[in-house]
Amino acid sequence: MTASNLSSRLRIGQLANRSTGLRPDLLAVASLIQPGEKVLDLGCGEGDLLRYLQDNRQVVGRGIELLESSVLACVRLGISVRQGNLQEGLRDYPAGSFDSVILSQTIPYLNDPSFIIKEMLRVGSRAIVTIPNWGHWRCRLSLLLTGRIPQAPGLPQAWDAAPRARPLTIRDFEEFCDRQGFASAGAIYLQGKRTIPDRFDKDLRATTAVFILKP
Repeated sequence: MTASNLSSRLRIGQLANRSTGLRPDLLAVASLIQPGEKVLDLGCGEGDLLRYLQDNRQVVGRGIELLESSVLACVRLGISVRQGNLQEGLRDYPAGSFDSVILSQTIPYLNDPSFIIKEMLRVGSRAIVTIPNWGHWRCRLSLLLTGRIPQAPGLPQAWDAAPRARPLTIRDFEEFCDRQGFASAGAIYLQGKRTIPDRFDKDLRATTAVFILKP
């Protein structure tokens, strides 16, 4: 699937689903999911994305979440979820259990992102990873003018708040994927709610990125 096709599908999804309340990156993820897919959402939070996918894409959805309060919220929504960390949760699934495995804005908190993505690609036909972009021009300007670590767009968290996040940029993640041998099947770059072209300046302009990886 080409980047232009991905962008077109995202725009259609945004126009049709303005009232969903989902984050822009989750709307982008939802636009990539085909009806009836088997989906695993890692760090699924309170289950908003899975609930939306079940209602609108008729997916068979599963979630893994660490926080007990979020797990209970998922249960109230009728989401099939298990409590635990990602490493333990993924280990229990056999290879090829899912069509899509989703990891949204969780990469900055992982101690071993390479292991998690390898496991995602083991249990799923593809991995969909969204990241906040500390390379956005506002972050760069804030660091230059204030001398303080900026907050990533869409991820308002002080540097010392738990859980601790490790800043990364679009370029960081792309180079990481190249080093690890993760094959790209496309990407969507968001500036707030808008998609932007895959150009040389995307690391400056995008606030969030959605990557589709294949085994």
